[in-house]
Amino acid sequence: MIDLVRQEIITESKIIVVKVGTNVLTHKNGCLNLERIESLTGQLVRMHERGHRVVLVSSGAVGSGVGRMGLPGRPADLAHLQAVAAVGQSALIQAYDSYLQKHGLFAGQILLTADDMDHRTKYLNIRNTIYALLEYGAIPIINENDTTSVAELRTTFGDNDRLAALVTNLIGSPLLILLSDIDGFFNGNPKNPASAVIPTVYKLDSDILGYVHDALGGLSKGGMASKLRVAHQITTGGGSMILANGGDPEILTKILGYETIGTLFLPQGVGIAARKQWIGYAVHPRGGIVVDDGARSAVLHGKSLLPIGIRRVIGDFERGDVVSLLDASETEFARGLTNYSSAELWRIRGLKTAEIPQSLDGECPYTEAIHCDNLTITAME
Repeated sequence: MIDLVRQEIITESKIIVVKVGTNVLTHKNGCLNLERIESLTGQLVRMHERGHRVVLVSSGAVGSGVGRMGLPGRPADLAHLQAVAAVGQSALIQAYDSYLQKHGLFAGQILLTADDMDHRTKYLNIRNTIYALLEYGAIPIINENDTTSVAELRTTFGDNDRLAALVTNLIGSPLLILLSDIDGFFNGNPKNPASAVIPTVYKLDSDILGYVHDALGGLSKGGMASKLRVAHQITTGGGSMILANGGDPEILTKILGYETIGTLFLPQGVGIAARKQWIGYAVHPRGGIVVDDGARSAVLHGKSLLPIGIRRVIGDFERGDVVSLLDASETEFARGLTNYSSAELWRIRGLKTAEIPQSLDGECPYTEAIHCDNLTITAME
């Protein structure tokens, strides 16, 4: 049965980002599931033939390397993990490219680190490269550069769900299709037979957040909490997201046929500017600012952060850095570009505007610690 809402969203989506997870692409022993990749590639080609420009965010490098090298499992130490990713990535992109070439198309591999997104110029250069590949008729295939990303240095995306969301925001795609090993977003624990898939999520409210159930294990690093954060990022940016089971050999064909399959997350408003998306989601915060309840409420209602509402400062950062805004329990609810360094904020925290010059050698360069134009709300409320 055709879902008219999905029909409208998909028809208007000239660029579609598809993200496929490790568990979809590999067998249980970690080896690449070539039949699955061939099927997926064929569906991407059909999307291309229907006039959609397609960008693929693909996991599977580490899992592919584990299987290709005959290892018993995922290595624990960083050096061996990155070596396995290097072996696996070559096999992964080779598989995609060989199947695409059968249809007269070709793959454009892009490997990214979180540091690439931190710098505005690099961020925009990545967008330009993706656009150029699409103009050539190529299908960009994007993955995290696991061979150089270092978790200890905070240079990983965390998982490819977040990378997919960043790419979707970066290129202004109105639709992200997230293919996982689950049928969609459930109204309870998916293992409970009484639980059912929610076909459409109209609002990411407390009821939806209460349904989250994650399980550890396997080769995947994502989880339902991760997918909800991605849905929040996409829908607050004015886009839509479909979460569906990539194990279905014709899943993309069914989605492009406007079938009610998986879960559709609808936009949560008119969207936010591209620059605010970069501030809120692409850049790793350099520190944190703990604020009182009054300041938190003001920021959530579109106001700037004033020094009087600041209680503590976490970390060392400079003017112009992106920092997290934290509530009393040190839970992040927003991010922004700070007008003051951490040392300066320590000196003026809790002060009224008229009192700031007394603590800054007679100067008060900014009334706001962070101006509302440079603030992005990240809390799911």
